[in-house]
Amino acid sequence: MVDVVLVLLIIFMISAPLLQSVIEVELPQTTTRDTDFNEGMLVTINEQGALFFSVDGRDYFVNPRDFESRLQEIGEQKGYTAVYLRADKDVPYGEVVDLVSRIKKAGFASLGLVTAPYDGELTAPSGP
Repeated sequence: MVDVVLVLLIIFMISAPLLQSVIEVELPQTTTRDTDFNEGMLVTINEQGALFFSVDGRDYFVNPRDFESRLQEIGEQKGYTAVYLRADKDVPYGEVVDLVSRIKKAGFASLGLVTAPYDGELTAPSGP
């Protein structure tokens, strides 16, 4: 019995990191800690502006034209009431604000921004 429990524990320890989103984004750094975002839908916008949903540990590309309708559909299916936005630090601010507006338009009032923990070297914003 103990052997079975140990094997299950090892399998869980190995598979847990694989459930994280695999879309590469360089998140802005902050000294505050993020809350647990396992209770909502994770939306990612990468440096190229591509949009993704993370549902049940899998990442799905979403066409920007279908964003609001797909967000509502998945939110209703899964019972999500919150959205957590992962935006690459190099995505223009206007695009992030537009995405926030579209998320609220889809009916999600609870919105969190996912950031990276401060590592002692805050990077200067890029651009002019």
